[in-house]
Amino acid sequence: MAKKVRWGVLGAAKIAVEKVIPAMQAGELSEITAIASRDEEKAARAARKLNIPQAYGSYEELLLDPSIDAVYNPLPNHLHVPWTIRAIEAGKHVLCEKPLGLDAPEAQTLIEFRDRYRVKLQEAFMVWTHPQWVEVRRRVQAGEIGEIRAIQGVFSYFNRDPKNVRNIPDYGGGGVMDIGCYPIVTSRFVLDSEPERVIALVEYDPDFQTDRLASAILDFGDVQSSFICSTQLVAYQKMHFFGTEGHIEVEIPFNAPTDRPCRVFIDRGDRFGRDRETLELPTCDQYTIQGDLFSRAILEDTEPMLPLESSLRNMAVIDAVLRSGETGTWQKPSFEI
Repeated sequence: MAKKVRWGVLGAAKIAVEKVIPAMQAGELSEITAIASRDEEKAARAARKLNIPQAYGSYEELLLDPSIDAVYNPLPNHLHVPWTIRAIEAGKHVLCEKPLGLDAPEAQTLIEFRDRYRVKLQEAFMVWTHPQWVEVRRRVQAGEIGEIRAIQGVFSYFNRDPKNVRNIPDYGGGGVMDIGCYPIVTSRFVLDSEPERVIALVEYDPDFQTDRLASAILDFGDVQSSFICSTQLVAYQKMHFFGTEGHIEVEIPFNAPTDRPCRVFIDRGDRFGRDRETLELPTCDQYTIQGDLFSRAILEDTEPMLPLESSLRNMAVIDAVLRSGETGTWQKPSFEI
């Protein structure tokens, strides 16, 4: 397949400039042809650095460019829905950073626009298509650790910069939206099911009013998934899957390295780990895989790997976790919006 999808990028966010754009440029089916920023010089600098042919001083200009097939939206959380809608209205396919919106009703709005304009739209959960997660899901569902009963996850970093979008509540900041979404989405992905109810304890920063520490339990009926996420703890991440006959540990579950293989550890019952197997996945870049698979869906007119309906359900679980943090009670995710 020789043809590539021509991409435009809304904003020069750090994740875009440092991770996603270079990764997509290394892909077979994705070509970054333009980048926009409300600061024209910032867009120009990014374009020069990354060898992008066109720089625009506004998002509107980029969306008016008829040569652009698809848009990557890495803007702050509160701008995901409005600018994704603008891009859809301009006839562009959209890969939008997570979380898809500020709540499930916002995500539902995007489904309505996708269907009305008949474009491809996907949330940028790169873990969904990373080989290590595809393999973990396969092994769990094949019964390699027996009957799965529990999942535990941790994801944290330390950031008290008041200007950082993650610490601004009006921008959709806070730990659950930023990183708590990952233990949620990977639990749902591996189990291929939805939690019946959730309960959470959430602590808020007294200055920023964003959630800085959250502990949650997702009740899947016969499986309990628990996680801790924090924006003010030492940087750390890990996911564990416990079955009746074994245990799987994902070493670097979310910020998967691109310079070495990912490792997954599988224990099959020896409490001292003497039967531990180390599974090494070939070195890859999850953002390259994500970009090319979405581009392929555009070129071949097939459905994206991560359905938007699944993103809506993930958003509903996030909503329930935050509601539970406020009420101190079990909450049911509202899957029907």
